[in-house]
Amino acid sequence: MLLEFLVEDSSMEEMLNGLLPRLLSSSDWYRIHPFQGKQDLFSKLPSRLRGYKSWFPPDGRIIVLVDADREDCRQLKARLDSIAREAGFVVRSDAGAGNAFQVLNRIAVEELEAWFLGDVEALRAAYPNLPPKLRRGAKYRDSDAIRGGTCEALERVLKRAGYYPAGLPKIEVARRMSAQMDPARNRSHSFRVFWDALADMMR
Repeated sequence: MLLEFLVEDSSMEEMLNGLLPRLLSSSDWYRIHPFQGKQDLFSKLPSRLRGYKSWFPPDGRIIVLVDADREDCRQLKARLDSIAREAGFVVRSDAGAGNAFQVLNRIAVEELEAWFLGDVEALRAAYPNLPPKLRRGAKYRDSDAIRGGTCEALERVLKRAGYYPAGLPKIEVARRMSAQMDPARNRSHSFRVFWDALADMMR
């Protein structure tokens, strides 16, 4: 199966490059196309999807992944679905159980870093100086619910442990975290929705 991932930045690309080989078979072929942020992705998405429509194989899949940031997730998802429909694609939301679709739109709530905070065991494996008590932190039971920016929350956690005093290098963090993450234990609801949809596609 051909999978084309359209993601808003290079940190998402790094995360997927670390995780996807665990899910895909040797006969699956994927490419990841990072954009320069969500605004750049949205500005180019209509023409990119129209271009795909002229040649994309019927059994291929296009997966679009963006951060929610502080936008309403339902409105953001509806916007993504609408762009795909206008390009002539069937989106998963419209297909119904067991029916064919070609475009899957998914959202990280509120940012990709919530997915990292959703796997505290992976976080401690990637950054051993983090304290064991981090596992017991109430806020990490639902990392999607962290308010005030999950990127900032992760940066504070790592800085307190002596990492990255000059600021969070998002691509490096994504690379280190994806090597340690276990999708089955991730507490982020939006991550599980994303990963479960990918797993369903590959069955």
